[in-house]
Amino acid sequence: MQRHVIPPTRFFSQAPNEIIRHPRLNSDAVRLLTWQLSLPADDDESLSATARRASIGKCAFLSAKRQLKDEGYVHEWREQVARGRWQTRQLVSNVPLSAEEAALIRGASPTGGIPAAGEPTVRVVGGLPDTTPTGNTVQPSPEPEPEPEVDPEPELAPEPDPAASADDLADARRVVEELAYLDARLGRVPRAILPELTDLAAAWLTAGHTAHALLTEVRRNLPTPDVRVHSPGGLVRYLWRDVPALTLAQAPAAPTPPQTPRVATMRECEGPGHIQPLLFRPLGDEDHCGGCRRARAGAADPEQTWVDTARRGATAAREAMRGIGVMGA
Repeated sequence: MQRHVIPPTRFFSQAPNEIIRHPRLNSDAVRLLTWQLSLPADDDESLSATARRASIGKCAFLSAKRQLKDEGYVHEWREQVARGRWQTRQLVSNVPLSAEEAALIRGASPTGGIPAAGEPTVRVVGGLPDTTPTGNTVQPSPEPEPEPEVDPEPELAPEPDPAASADDLADARRVVEELAYLDARLGRVPRAILPELTDLAAAWLTAGHTAHALLTEVRRNLPTPDVRVHSPGGLVRYLWRDVPALTLAQAPAAPTPPQTPRVATMRECEGPGHIQPLLFRPLGDEDHCGGCRRARAGAADPEQTWVDTARRGATAAREAMRGIGVMGA
């Protein structure tokens, strides 16, 4: 193969071959990463804005972003800003970084939390009063502080159902992945709850429900589009927590036996007057079609031919009525 390449003199970016030829990054992920690396250092464009400029759809963007995060090229943090609001901070690199390395580049320790707001202040200690107080100066004894409420034990994830087969677990994972495409508000399900949702979905599938029934249960109980879902993972867990009994209408119908093809009941005419083989449906054990039988009967007695035809018709009528249960009662 021949290649003709003219090196650009301006407005170009250098991308490592490890990114361009990465075996686990699809074309959208490579385009998204190289586009981000080509931006100026002071440009604060987010990955979603880059995907819109690069004409990458929502589903393709989510898949590409997941691949970049799995390979260590993209890291994200949630941090609190002014007025108590939260924002997502993203880090894009041209080499794979671990979580500790990305945290050091960000400027915080890997295990550091959100620092307290404000600067430390000096505790003010009061002195003696300028004048002698009058009246009762005995302060009432302070009331005992109420005991702090103990949070209930967190709900443990259900144990995987041993009856769930490998196929049910694979189908359950696909159902959980379809939640992001079912509604945009369900795309923020935390990764820590995904195994629990997979086990719940596998319990539904093991009980005989379909993947469509699982998604329909979520779609039917979602709030209106103008209402924000604050805990999408908790909502799905609540909807899938109890497995309903499979009703008769939801049970898969028994397979119907295959119908016998019409050609199986036909027979090839043995008459000599056909250029090509001719198939006909016999009424009895005849081996000639109606045309051949009429041609053979033309040389016989017309009255006898009419009698034979009437007999064959009566026999066929009796066989037909006996087949549908009209006779024999």
